[in-house]
Amino acid sequence: MNHMAITRRRFTANLARGGAGLLAGASLFGCESRREAAPGRSEKILSYRIGMIAKSNSNPVFKAALKGAEVRAAELSRELGLSVTVDWRTPNDEDGQKQAEFIEQLVSSGVDSIAIACSDASKVTRAIGDAINRGVEVLCFDSDAPESNRLCYVGTDDYAAGRQVMENVARLLGNRSGLIAILAGNQTATNLQKRVQGARDELKQYPELELKEVYYHKETPQDSYAQVESVQKANPEIVGWAMIGGWPIMTERQLPWQPGEVVCVSMDTLKPQLAHLRLGDVQMLLGQRYFYFGGRCIEILVEKARTGADPEQRIEFAPLDPVTRENVDEYEKNWEKWS
Repeated sequence: MNHMAITRRRFTANLARGGAGLLAGASLFGCESRREAAPGRSEKILSYRIGMIAKSNSNPVFKAALKGAEVRAAELSRELGLSVTVDWRTPNDEDGQKQAEFIEQLVSSGVDSIAIACSDASKVTRAIGDAINRGVEVLCFDSDAPESNRLCYVGTDDYAAGRQVMENVARLLGNRSGLIAILAGNQTATNLQKRVQGARDELKQYPELELKEVYYHKETPQDSYAQVESVQKANPEIVGWAMIGGWPIMTERQLPWQPGEVVCVSMDTLKPQLAHLRLGDVQMLLGQRYFYFGGRCIEILVEKARTGADPEQRIEFAPLDPVTRENVDEYEKNWEKWS
């Protein structure tokens, strides 16, 4: 077993000891890389700087990814005798063009590689290609740019996630019939497009349920809550919400219905979102492993720099962690490590 394989195992073990034991059963799958190892990159690197571009500073899930990246960078620095640092360049709100500009800035500043969660793949694909042509490796996490020549993608199987959200909405509704709403966020984000499609396809399995509409919005708690409130008021016959992102529950403000009146299943498990399980206006959350995503990005990029070797998989998916009122207290302990 090579050194990076050993350190990757240590990383997963460290997460488990820190309260993230849910990661232990993660299954990662995908296809083999088609890219050739970069020549001349196997020499020892004494100092290594990785640019990290998330979707927005206003979305706290990306702070967990940053924390995971910083923890893993510190571990690798100690274990390998390197100086691994993370250069965080992220717009305050989602802006694909700003992300493309950050890629150019990082390349010009001499960064060694970049990890990016793409708000709009069409706006960053060219910048990713330019960076790679200039010798800077780029990988995607959380939201992919599949038409780019990025090294790999680390994140959630978004199509399967959309199906899982809708499946649980239908299960929790039991034999009830009625209208279902999908809350979808940024319409240009590749990951959200896939989740919407998965939710739509899963809903077809339940003829007693009908889709009212897919609702897009600016990805802030205020805008998303206002969207849900307006839609529910105008359509009180909606019996279930499939939230493929948990924007409206990033604050502890109760959703615009009494607990039990409407079934709501949402992605993501930030601490304010966990409070909604206790409140009862949300019945299930599906947690993405952002802390793990951040650490895994650092692992892959450092390994590429040290050995020139591509990752074993071009796509690595981590499963979702279901959280309900029954296990919310235990799950919340993870945030002691992640924040």
